[in-house]
Amino acid sequence: MTEHVLTLDLDGVTDKADLMERCAGHLELSDRFARNWDALADSLAGLPDGPESGPVLVVVRNWRPYARTRPEEWEIAQEVFAAAADRTPALSVVLALGESS
Repeated sequence: MTEHVLTLDLDGVTDKADLMERCAGHLELSDRFARNWDALADSLAGLPDGPESGPVLVVVRNWRPYARTRPEEWEIAQEVFAAAADRTPALSVVLALGESS
């Protein structure tokens, strides 16, 4: 079974509302996604059960500017990503490093 790779590009994200919109679009979340931290955690945990079923890798790119401007929000986002991956063995979330980040 091949791994389904989703890219979450945070280029231009300036606040939580932007982050939630980007997650909804880039991670192919349901139209019913409530755009809050709990809903994000639930949606991430459900990704391996989605249309591609099987292992899912989420690659977060261009996250550093958001992390610098909204450190408290970024800390929560990281906790949400980690908790979803911890409770969902078929889900991995990684932060891309490099100049584009």
